[in-house]
Amino acid sequence: MTSTLAAFAAAIPKVELHVHQVGSASPRIVAELASRHPDTLVPDDPDKVADYFEFTDFAHFVEVYLSVVDLVRTPSDVRTLTYEVARDMTDQQIRYAELTCTPYTSAIRGIAAEAFCEAIEDARVAAERDFGLVLRWCFDIPGESGLLAAEETARIATELAPAGLVAFGLGGPEMGVPRPQFKPYFDRARAAGLRSVPHAGETTGPETIWDAIHDLGAERIGHGTSAVEDPELLAYLVEHDIALEVCPTSNVATRAVSDLAEHPVKRIVEAGVTVTINSDDPPMFGTTLTQELVVAASLLDLDESGIAQLVRNAVQASFADDDMLRRLLTELDAI
Repeated sequence: MTSTLAAFAAAIPKVELHVHQVGSASPRIVAELASRHPDTLVPDDPDKVADYFEFTDFAHFVEVYLSVVDLVRTPSDVRTLTYEVARDMTDQQIRYAELTCTPYTSAIRGIAAEAFCEAIEDARVAAERDFGLVLRWCFDIPGESGLLAAEETARIATELAPAGLVAFGLGGPEMGVPRPQFKPYFDRARAAGLRSVPHAGETTGPETIWDAIHDLGAERIGHGTSAVEDPELLAYLVEHDIALEVCPTSNVATRAVSDLAEHPVKRIVEAGVTVTINSDDPPMFGTTLTQELVVAASLLDLDESGIAQLVRNAVQASFADDDMLRRLLTELDAI
């Protein structure tokens, strides 16, 4: 990877579709939140937070992730987290992001759903005013918390319906959390006009992706890397223009893929599937969207025009309104 290509990846205007609100908290942000809550075991020193983000497998990652979730205890914490994540995104030339939020995990920690929505909306409006970054929300069900979490997430999404909300998702562990049980909640969200973007096929096989499509009406798939194991599924994704939100470094960090050399993204692209590149939980994985584009360029043997096409894929797979789409594509055309 040449320094020129890396510089191009850094400078190009970007779009991110698969990135989590709490998982985007940089060591700087986490340390600030930890300092507000001295009873936590999370370090309040940014350098020590970086070490804290070292984990051994997906289960340990979830443990670390939830310890950071536990730092977000008040509406002020929610607002700070969201606004500061937006600031960090802007430093990467990200123009538009669909940020995945999990309101249920805040609700069970005592933050009223109304206050949560008000906090993220206040941060969204401020981020667009101050940074020019357009944020939209995906509210996701934490699958490990079961149907109670699904019911509350669907209620918040459909009854409170904050202005920036565009999508409904499903995250958390895949193993032992069948997708079909969440069908009624996705049906309600889709009936309310929200788009379906569940995680599937990261740590389970292609059958989970099929379930996400048939039962949850998936319009994009979070991760979806195991699709490579099923030629019929790959063909279906192409035929129905269902994009995959691929997060290469995340897949290695959580041991979903053994190493980058084994990552299936090239075979998925060669099958004709639309792939978008994303960072998932970037500080926790020691990466950025810029770095993920560099990684993808290496895996896919891309030049500058190839990197630009990956960004175009994200624009076209996004749920941005027509005006935003035009603005993004015009800026990319000018490169």
